[in-house]
Amino acid sequence: MAGETTRLRVDARQNRDRIVDAAREAFAADGLDVSMTGIARRAGVGVATLYRRFPTKAALVREVFAEQLAACTSEVLHAAEEPDPWRGFCRVVEELCEMQARDRGFSAAFLTAFPDAVPVDELRAQAEEVFAGVVARAKGAGVLRPDFTTDDLVLVLMANNGLVTDSVETTVAASRRLVAYFLQAFQADGPLPPPARLGLRDALG
Repeated sequence: MAGETTRLRVDARQNRDRIVDAAREAFAADGLDVSMTGIARRAGVGVATLYRRFPTKAALVREVFAEQLAACTSEVLHAAEEPDPWRGFCRVVEELCEMQARDRGFSAAFLTAFPDAVPVDELRAQAEEVFAGVVARAKGAGVLRPDFTTDDLVLVLMANNGLVTDSVETTVAASRRLVAYFLQAFQADGPLPPPARLGLRDALG
């Protein structure tokens, strides 16, 4: 009996994970208008199973966004702990841009549809504070150009957000190449024009 209970719990967790993964992919590809039936089909579960886990579409959307936000925050925090200052800086830029390339505007759509669902300003301030530490450490090590500002990260995200292709794989590949160009420019040599004053809302269009 205990073994059967454990198996049922494992099955339920696997179903939940499949639903969230499928919803993330569907929202990223097609926006928030995708149907719950389509998500269930993509996840390989019945519609009734989906609604047992997430009684409303809003609940599912919030869960997907929460996981994306947690992944983004975790990446910035891990980069801050990276022993190599340059590698830590590159990791933040590379990972954030790849998540954005795979996202296809889901985060912006979520914040538009659910403006009060999460404390966006508070979370943004926290992420910016941690990233500022990553930048200061890279500058202190002499590997990041001294005139780099956090506004430049927004510039990268704005450029990266413009990459739209017929497939996620192609968009990610293009994003990686674009980011590589930017990272070469951010290394501590060569002059640039003054930075533009930008905010994260600019990156969301």
